[in-house]
Amino acid sequence: MGQLAEATRRVGTARSIYLGLREQITGGVYAPGDSLPSSRALAEELGVSRTTVTTAFDQLISEGYVLVRQGARPVVAGNIGGVDSDLSHKSAPADPGLSAYAARAMALPPSHLARQKGLRYDFRYGDVAADDFPKLAWRKALTAAILARRERMGYGDAAGNENLRQALQGYLWRARGIRCDYQQIVVVNGSQQGLDLCARALLNPGDRIVVEEPCYAMARNIFVSLGAKPTTVACDSDGIDTSQLPTAEPHRFAFVTPSHQYPLGGILSIGRRRALLDWAENSDAYILEDDYDGEYRYDVRPIPPLYLSGRGRVIYIGTVSKTLSPTLRLGYLVLPPQLVEPLTRIKQLVDRQAPTFEQDALASLIESGTYERHVRKMRRLNGERRQAFLQAMGDVFGDRVEIVGTSAGLHVVVWFNEWKRQDETGLIEKARAAGIGIYPVSQLYAEASDRRAGFVFGYASMPLHDIPDGVRRLGQVLLS
Repeated sequence: MGQLAEATRRVGTARSIYLGLREQITGGVYAPGDSLPSSRALAEELGVSRTTVTTAFDQLISEGYVLVRQGARPVVAGNIGGVDSDLSHKSAPADPGLSAYAARAMALPPSHLARQKGLRYDFRYGDVAADDFPKLAWRKALTAAILARRERMGYGDAAGNENLRQALQGYLWRARGIRCDYQQIVVVNGSQQGLDLCARALLNPGDRIVVEEPCYAMARNIFVSLGAKPTTVACDSDGIDTSQLPTAEPHRFAFVTPSHQYPLGGILSIGRRRALLDWAENSDAYILEDDYDGEYRYDVRPIPPLYLSGRGRVIYIGTVSKTLSPTLRLGYLVLPPQLVEPLTRIKQLVDRQAPTFEQDALASLIESGTYERHVRKMRRLNGERRQAFLQAMGDVFGDRVEIVGTSAGLHVVVWFNEWKRQDETGLIEKARAAGIGIYPVSQLYAEASDRRAGFVFGYASMPLHDIPDGVRRLGQVLLS
């Protein structure tokens, strides 16, 4: 018992006694049927209380290592075979036995937006500035939600808290012109989960879908992971080219970003909007409308959502990731009535519900008007960031670049006229060596082509004064 005594002197806990005895049992020091020291004797030897030893024995008994009989010393169980239970010493099986879903997920390329350390200027898109988050207002609303009197703590409605769904109903009418019953709204853990729920509800492995080319890679990856076969349709300054929509084979849905095509920034023209809706009706398909940054319009009036004339075939996907923070993981779906119950049930199976306190806090911000005041403030601040970026790019690169998608959103795509797609990796590495993060648009294309080098530049997470400095430094690096 010397090693056990030494370990116990070092740690002095019931757990150290339990671990020491378990190691001796599994290592063969005590064979099946051997008696262990009594709790009294072991306590005296180790210099601990008998209660401490009894607690260790109770754990060994509950795990099946030790058997006890009234009035007798504990003995080692006979069914463990002296096998070392420390799985860290075991080699993992060569074949992990993954499901077809997991295998498809593992075959997808890793995110090209993995966060990089040591960057002085990071033009990563999708992030927002930490200083822009309304910390005091959110803390007040969240504290009030936590302190609110409740009869009990329990699981809530899988579709979302009623107060938040009603608040979102009013907000969507004021901000986006959407008229719906609050019961058509399902609160989700970010738009990413919304896409996943829609895919689960509508897709079987082998089903065909339409996606924009280029498009939001995480959306395409969700669909592919569930076994969908994407048909890519090219996009231009007027959004998805509806003349290329497939008609020969059935497609379950089209995933589109009509108000601000991701990432190129095109706005779906009225003619194409009608053509897309006609295609969905004639094809018996749905349209997944991702309105990921609809609050940010600068040079044009807000674009009405497709949902307004959706004919019961449009699923509207919204989020607060771009207005508040992606760390909140809060979004929402506005569903045609026939899809409300199926998606609510799927949501309940996946994770029961979105977090209750955070839902109540967001509802409070919307009801008080704080959220919409914050959105107006963010639209002004990000408009200033956008203008600073465009001005700096013009000053530094001039006609060496073409910038698209400037009328809305929190990012733009910059095409470099003097370089090809194949040059993107070298340019990224050159910029990174100088402490600058830039991100290629080619990662958002499903098909490779001989196009210019292009990069998606986000500006919403950067301090205003850093934007022109970062662009000037990038020019020094790339043009030298």
